[in-house]
This record gives sequence, structure tokens and C-alpha cells, in this order.
Amino acid sequence: GLCPHLPPTEFADVTAEMYPLQTKLYYECDPGYDRKAGAYLGIQCKSEQQGAVWKYQIFKCIDEKNLSSTALKMELELTQKPERESRSPAPEKQEDISESKQKDFCGPPKTIPHASIRLPQQHYVGQVLHFKCQTGYDKRPPTFGSRTCKEVNGKIIWTALDMRCTNDS
Repeated sequence: GLCPHLPPTEFADVTAEMYPLQTKLYYECDPGYDRKAGAYLGIQCKSEQQGAVWKYQIFKCIDEKNLSSTALKMELELTQKPERESRSPAPEKQEDISESKQKDFCGPPKTIPHASIRLPQQHYVGQVLHFKCQTGYDKRPPTFGSRTCKEVNGKIIWTALDMRCTNDS
């Protein structure tokens, strides 16, 4: 089930701790960094035997100033490291999260140096988003809240958000 478009929330930062199956997330290289040519920055939450896991493709964000020289070095590093080694920390953490919560949710994606996650454009039923007022707009409690995408009587809706971020005193 695909959720309706999320109404914009002014002056609030949005985060999520769990992502339902099918969710696609995209990394963005930080300013001053660029992805290696041809690198795909998307990941997707897929179902495997051990539960929901993120499917990654290897990519790196490289300092734009040394794009040409470091690109070659990184290439070598990537090919010399065994695949197993670079991926081992993530699945264990995944296991703990999925034991306590539902099997069909992925936990937070791994952090990649010089990159940040863009929130997904599409959400699926079961997604919970956490909202927190940005500094300076958090004058009136509650300054944080959450919305859940769920199916009610055959309609997919976002639950109401009981907070408003404003900067009036």
C-alpha cells in the first residue's frame, strides 16, 4: 500500500527509525563531495530469509578537489577488501532491531562518509515519521510528534500531527 503525499510540515525536521518493505532511500553527497561516476545512490528495503534488509550498492562520495586522484585509490581499496568484511557490521545490528519489531521493517540505513539520506518521496503503509521542531521554532509544546501511515476502512491515510512549529513567543 502506497501512502498519500505527505503534507508539508513547516519548520520541522523529519526522521524515521523503521522503514517498511519496498521503501527506497537515496543518499546525497555532502556539498564539496561528489559520487564516483556511475555510482547508484539508492537503497531499497527488501525481504530476505532473516527478515527485512537494506540492499546496498557500493558507492563513495569523493572530495571534488581530488576526484581524479582519489578515485583510483578508492577503486583499488574497494576491490582488495573482501565483500564480507565491509558488510558484516550492518546485518548484526539489523537482527536486533527486527527481533524486537516486525520482521518486515528495515532499521536505519548505514551511514556513509560525506553523504546524507534524503527522506523517501514515497511511503508505504506502516511507516512512522517523527517530527521535531527546528531550533528557534520550538517555543510552544509539544515540539515533537509523529504521524503513521495506515489503512483505515480501505483508505490509506496519515494520522494527524498534534504539533505546530512556530517562532512566535
